Amino acid sequence: MALLLGCGVLRAAGSRPFRPSLLPQRAAGGFLDPALKAFLEDNTEVTCSGSLTPEIQLRLLTPRCKFWWDRADLWPHADPYWAIYWPGGQALARYILDNPDVVRSKAVLDLGSGCGAAAIAAKMRGASRILANDIDPLAGVAITLNCELNQLDPVPILTEDILNVEPAQWDLVVLGDMFYDASLADRLHQWLKHCSRTHRTRVLIGDPGRPQFSVHGIQQQLHKLVEYSLPEYTRQENNGLTTSTVWDFQP
Repeated sequence: MALLLGCGVLRAAGSRPFRPSLLPQRAAGGFLDPALKAFLEDNTEVTCSGSLTPEIQLRLLTPRCKFWWDRADLWPHADPYWAIYWPGGQALARYILDNPDVVRSKAVLDLGSGCGAAAIAAKMRGASRILANDIDPLAGVAITLNCELNQLDPVPILTEDILNVEPAQWDLVVLGDMFYDASLADRLHQWLKHCSRTHRTRVLIGDPGRPQFSVHGIQQQLHKLVEYSLPEYTRQENNGLTTSTVWDFQP
C-alpha cells in the first residue's frame, strides 16, 4: 500500500489518515553530509506559501516532489517529518516574527526544530545565540539550507536526544508539535520543568490542539499567548485543524 507524503499529514492510500498526533518519535542518526545535501536539494521544493509565515522560505515536500507520491519504502532515509511545516511550528515562528523582543539579544534553543522555521525566525529577529536541535540528521541539512535560503548564516545544529542530558542555560526554549506521544510528552514536561526551575528559562510551546497535549497535566501550567487561524492550505493538509496556539509554560 503506497504511503503518500503530504505536507502536514502522512496519508496511507486506502486507509484512514495518519494524523500528526499519531506520529512516532524520530530516530537518531549521523549529521551533515554532501550527499545528503544533494539528495535534499533534488527532492524538495522551495516554498513560502500556504503557511502563517510567508516571509520565510523553506525546502519542503510538496505535491510537485517525486517522493510526495512514491511508496514510502522508496524513501531512503528516516520518515521526513522535518519536511512538513507543522501548525505548531508555524504559530511559534509567526509569534517570534511579530514579537521580536521575545528573542532579541537572547540565547534560544529550538527543540525538535524540524525544518528550522522557529530558529530562522529567532535569527531574523536578533537572537544572540541559537541552537537548533533535531535527532534526524537530514533535518540538520534542511535547516542549514533553509537558513541559506533566507540569507542567514547557518545556525548551530545538534542531532542528539537533548532530553537525555542536563539542560544548558538558555533564555528561551521554543518547541512546536512535540506532544504527539504520551511518553514523549511526559519526558518533555519533566525536562522543561527542570530548565525553568534551574535556569529560569522561559518556554514557549506551539500546538494546534493534539489530543496528547490537550489532556496532559502540563495544561495546568500553561498561559495562552495567542491563537492563530491557520491558512486554508495548512487546514487541508492537517485533516481539518483550523487554529494553532502559542503557550507560555509557567511551572
